[in-house]
Amino acid sequence: MSLLVVGLSHRSAPVSVLERASLSADAQVKLLQDTVAAEPATEAAVLATCNRIELYADVDKFHAGVAELSTLLAQHSGVGLEELTPYLYVHYEDRAVHHLFSVACGLDSMVVGEGQILGQIKDSLARAQDLHSAGRLLNDLFQQALRVGKRAHSETGIDRAGQSLVTFGLEQLARGGDVQQWARGKKALVIGAGSMSSLAAATLARAGVAEIVIANRTLDRAERLARILSEGDDTDVLARAVPMESVPAELTRADVTVSCTGATGLVLTAQSVAEAIEGRTPAPSAVPGEDGPGTPGGASGPTAGPGAQRGGASGTSLGAEDGCPLELSSVQGTAGFSVLGEAAVAGMAAADLEQHAAWVDNGTAGGALRAAGGPARPGAVGTLDPAADTDAIAALAATAATLGRIPERRRPEPVEEPQRPEPVLFLLDLAMPRDIDAAAHRLTGVRLVDIESLAEAPAGAPMAADVDQVRRIVSDEVAAFGAALRAAHITPTVVALRTMAADVVAGEIARLDGRLPGLDDKHRAEITQTVRRVVDKLLHVPTVRVKQLAAEPGGAGYADALRTLFDLDPETVAAVSRAEDSTEKDRGPA
Repeated sequence: MSLLVVGLSHRSAPVSVLERASLSADAQVKLLQDTVAAEPATEAAVLATCNRIELYADVDKFHAGVAELSTLLAQHSGVGLEELTPYLYVHYEDRAVHHLFSVACGLDSMVVGEGQILGQIKDSLARAQDLHSAGRLLNDLFQQALRVGKRAHSETGIDRAGQSLVTFGLEQLARGGDVQQWARGKKALVIGAGSMSSLAAATLARAGVAEIVIANRTLDRAERLARILSEGDDTDVLARAVPMESVPAELTRADVTVSCTGATGLVLTAQSVAEAIEGRTPAPSAVPGEDGPGTPGGASGPTAGPGAQRGGASGTSLGAEDGCPLELSSVQGTAGFSVLGEAAVAGMAAADLEQHAAWVDNGTAGGALRAAGGPARPGAVGTLDPAADTDAIAALAATAATLGRIPERRRPEPVEEPQRPEPVLFLLDLAMPRDIDAAAHRLTGVRLVDIESLAEAPAGAPMAADVDQVRRIVSDEVAAFGAALRAAHITPTVVALRTMAADVVAGEIARLDGRLPGLDDKHRAEITQTVRRVVDKLLHVPTVRVKQLAAEPGGAGYADALRTLFDLDPETVAAVSRAEDSTEKDRGPA
């Protein structure tokens, strides 16, 4: 049997696919049950977090295992297999072990070095043990992964480089500023009471928020978390619990809201967020220069401004200027461009361009000529001479036709954008699928950070030396685990050999009793013990040596050699393996 992992994560798939493929707690249970019921797999465990979904299994056939596990992931995630397949990755045997150990150390996390993943691996193992889907291989693998992760955090400085996803999210809300200074005195609402929500609540409490309200579908869990926060020695936060029905009311009071639930639909819609901040943000001011009665000077549109009128005191409009070949009404609405510039002359024929060049002032025409590569005649004023400037006009026309525009010297009219007011409500969505409607980020006075924006945000680069040290730890532990796994594969064969030897000794003692019926008990016991010692001494060195050899790469063949040399019954060996696996599956949660 061999270890196989099939999965997808933030490194292989966009957040939109991860969100759709996320598994509820019930779906994870059903996936595990269906996996161990499938033909290629005998053990299974699911590692599902906000940015990864991985299915681990002990399989007897690689290709059949990949096909079966991929199909099961697609069925239980609700994403079609054809759509899911391009984002799946596959690791096998030592590579699968290396992958899980790297995940446990935080090397594969969205925020390198974060420690939250260790709790999630522990939860995955406990779930598989509860369902008896984890046998000897996955029990050993996940427990060793937990030890490797703890070793990495205790022996290196990866903790200095890494952060939890919660801390990273709060830093993004604070726009990279000091989280404690940003959070001090704020009122926080935490939706959910699971591991991630509990971590968020504890992080906010240590950051100095004044109040934390915990909302959860099971009120008892919310009350327990609130009690833990209130009784903590390192904080003096006021914490209380409310039912989920109170979230809309609590949202109107909150400055910061963190949500991480297992809900399959939205917990907070954009409409509910808008209603919660109603009256807390100033009305948006009018855009400067916008059409309307309040526009200074009665200007009509974005083209009003310097150069929009010619003729000094006469105030003649460009649209009424004699000799201009353009329909100015079609270009005056082009924000950011003057009718004297590139939007006006784009795509004009050479003859029309010549008339336009004669109409505009020399500053604009001369600038356009220089930008298009044409000659600027010293001292030229007024209009272009069609005969003398044929090449320049052709160059301008070619530029306009090729680029769709013609560059000019004067810059576009600036378009002022309204300034968004400072946020009055900060939202952190750590759920997958998302709890908070992504449309909420467009609301004035709201700042939303979710898994998708965290994936795009640059995390602080960890110390390269610490990462290299963790990678060396992972490599050493993978080698040690592989050796132990290979040695364990020969154990059933050794046990079967010793069982066969014990049977031979018992048979010979029975034969001796038949031939020497008058042998007293003392002598019979001494003879029996002597024969057993002889057999044990003969088997000791070969069995110890074969375990050592089997632990080396390529050592699996020694078990086959042992079975062949001693003519061991394959069913006896298989029975020992099944007995060991049954013991491992019956083991309770770690």
